[in-house]
Amino acid sequence: MIDVGALLEKVEAAAPIEAVEAVAATLGEMLHARTVTLLVADFSGRAVVRLTSADPIAGAREQGVEQAETLPLPGTAYEEVLRTQRLHVETVGEGARVIAPVTDRGDAIGLLDLEMPHLPSPEEIADISSAAHALAYVVIAARRHTDLFEWGQRSTPFALAAEIQRRLLPASYTCEAGQFTLAGWLEPATSVGGDTFDYTLDRHSLQVSITDAVGHQVPAALLATLLVGSLRNGRRRGMGLAEQARYANDSLAAHADPGQFVTGQLLRVALDTGKAWIVNAGHPPPLRLRDGRVEEVSLEIEAPFGVVPGKSFGVQPFPLEPGDRLVFLTDGMLERNAASLDVAAALAGSADLHPREVVHELGAAVLRATGGDLRDDATMVCLDWYGGPPRSRVTERGADRDRASAPS
Repeated sequence: MIDVGALLEKVEAAAPIEAVEAVAATLGEMLHARTVTLLVADFSGRAVVRLTSADPIAGAREQGVEQAETLPLPGTAYEEVLRTQRLHVETVGEGARVIAPVTDRGDAIGLLDLEMPHLPSPEEIADISSAAHALAYVVIAARRHTDLFEWGQRSTPFALAAEIQRRLLPASYTCEAGQFTLAGWLEPATSVGGDTFDYTLDRHSLQVSITDAVGHQVPAALLATLLVGSLRNGRRRGMGLAEQARYANDSLAAHADPGQFVTGQLLRVALDTGKAWIVNAGHPPPLRLRDGRVEEVSLEIEAPFGVVPGKSFGVQPFPLEPGDRLVFLTDGMLERNAASLDVAAALAGSADLHPREVVHELGAAVLRATGGDLRDDATMVCLDWYGGPPRSRVTERGADRDRASAPS
C-alpha cells in the first residue's frame, strides 16, 4: 500500500529539481515496480515529454545533465489516457504496464507510466491512481522553484516575444467546477501576435478574458503585457467589468505608443444566478453550441482598448443557458490563409469532447488549414456551462470522468 504521507516527506526532503525522481524512486519501492516514469504534457498539446537525468536517451534534448525525450501522442495509449482520464493496464510478459493520468481540476499535467512485475490488484490500481493525483500537486509545487518542467515542455525554443506572452497566460489552461468546465489554448504564429486569455474564479463569479494586441513580436507582447496587467490589477482591486475596461483603456492611452490598441472581451458569470455580462471591445463574436446548433452570439461592438482615451464601456447582458458550449476566439482563427477551416462545423462536431480536447482539436484544425503557416496567433477559450446552484464537482483523482472525452 502507498503511504502518501511518506511520499510527500521524500519530496520535501529532495531539491525541487529532484522532486519527481524522489517520487519515482519511492513509488518503485512501495509498489515493487521495475520502472516509474513521469511524462509531462508538451506545450504543443500533441506530445508528452519524459524528463530524466539518467542514462543518455538517443535523440533527446539536453540541458546539462537533464534530458527531455518528446513522444508524439496521436494513436498511443498515452493519448487515450489523457482523453478519457482512465487508467490503462496491459499485460507485458508476466508483468504489466500501467499508465495513469496526472491531473488536477481537469488540467491534464501529464502521465505516470509504471512497469510492474505482476498484474496489479484492484487495491494497487487504486493506490497508483492516488499516487498519480498526488504527483500532480508535486509538479505544481516543484515548478515554482525550477525551470526544469518549463524547459522540458518546450519542444522548440521560445523567441523573446513568446517568452513574454507565455507569462501572461493563466497557470492552468483548464478548470473543472461544479457549474462549468473551461479550457483555453493558444497556437502562436510564426511571428507572435500578442494574443492572451485569462480567467479567475471567486466565491460568487467566474471572470474570463480574451485579448488580441495589434502588431507582432516584442512590441505586441509588451502591449499585451500592459493590457493584461491593467485588467488583472483592476480586477484584484475589486473593480466591476466596466471599471476594469475603462482602467485598461486609460492605461493603454497613458503608456502605449500612439496608434496601438488591443481588441478583447471581458465576461463575468454570476454563479448564484447564472446570469452573465460581457464587454466587447472590437473583438470577433463568440460562437455558441446550443441544442446541436452553432451560431454567432450577436453583440454590440465598441472601440478596442486604447483607441478613445477616457472612454466608458457598456456592459451587455450575455445570453447563457444550462447546456451551452461557448467558444471565444481571436481573429487568428479566422485569418485569410485559414479560410478552408469551418470553425462552426468543427465546433458542431466537438459536442462529445471535453473542452480541453475541443481547444486542442480547433488548434490542430487551424494548423492543418494553414499548413502550419499561421500569420497571426490563433487563440480560443471553450466554456461549458452546466448551470444550477453553486456546488462541488464530482471528481475522481483530479478529474470528472463523466465529463471526459470518449475514447478516440
